[in-house]
Amino acid sequence: MATKVTLRQKKISKGRQSLYLDFYPAIPHPETGEPTRREFLGLYIFEKPKTPIDKQHNTETLQIGESIRQKRENFLNKPEIYSEYEKEQLRKKEKGEQCFIEYFRKLANKRKASNHDNWVSALNYIEAFTNGKLKFADLNEKFLEDFKEYLLSTKSKKSDKTTLSQNSAVSYFNKVKAALKQAYKDGILQNDLNAKISPIKAAETRREYLTIEELNKLVKTPCNNDLLKRAALFSALTGLRFSDIQKMVWGELEYIEGQGYFLNFNQKKTNGIEYYPISEQAVSLLNEKGEPTAKVFEGLEYSAYHNKHLFQWIGAA
Repeated sequence: MATKVTLRQKKISKGRQSLYLDFYPAIPHPETGEPTRREFLGLYIFEKPKTPIDKQHNTETLQIGESIRQKRENFLNKPEIYSEYEKEQLRKKEKGEQCFIEYFRKLANKRKASNHDNWVSALNYIEAFTNGKLKFADLNEKFLEDFKEYLLSTKSKKSDKTTLSQNSAVSYFNKVKAALKQAYKDGILQNDLNAKISPIKAAETRREYLTIEELNKLVKTPCNNDLLKRAALFSALTGLRFSDIQKMVWGELEYIEGQGYFLNFNQKKTNGIEYYPISEQAVSLLNEKGEPTAKVFEGLEYSAYHNKHLFQWIGAA
């Protein structure tokens, strides 16, 4: 019995419709072998296109979907006309028609809250650079080098008066490289583009230190996130980085009679053992001592949301 393949649409978020193929009768899933009726293409159209660009996007995307449908139906119903090489080339071409932006969005949604915001920010710049359209087939070294230059010269989305910082560009481009690496593992990309593209070099940053007067102002200024306030003051009093404070556990805090408090731990950035004296003022910022493996600042996370609270607190001081 011949397999009929129909291109259908399913409503998704933000007024969009996702394109998928409907098989009748069901076909074996390529990975699990279980019968399946659907194959989502990673393509979407606007349910109610409002602008000429939206309408053009719908037309072109439907054409791509129809092309995939025809090829899939031919593949299923006339396998004898294809050699194994031709079948493999057809599979590769179909994977190349998938949308990288949708794939990136799915990866972003799988990230934890502390990292999710950075992935979404990176996605915003990808969409701005590509006008929201980017197929896997369009990914190559030239495109990635062009996107790298774009990140290093574009305006920040937080303020059109400033250029995107180099370290933000580093972070966003690294997210793209991570997505390329995953796509290669998933078999969507035939070449390991991630390995061919060098990352953006991080800018050298100079650490700023607060005066006693500035610290006292911060202590007296209320903050709507007590954990964040205590961690920030602890960092200012000890000189420890956020990454070291975030992973610090109670077993690393030691009191030596006649000498005071010390921290002994492997510093994340230098990967060396540090024996670090800390003041009683810094210790006073800590909660009651917990289990040796429990984190001192339990629940402390890095995110754009927490950064907003931090800036508000500092601004109020």
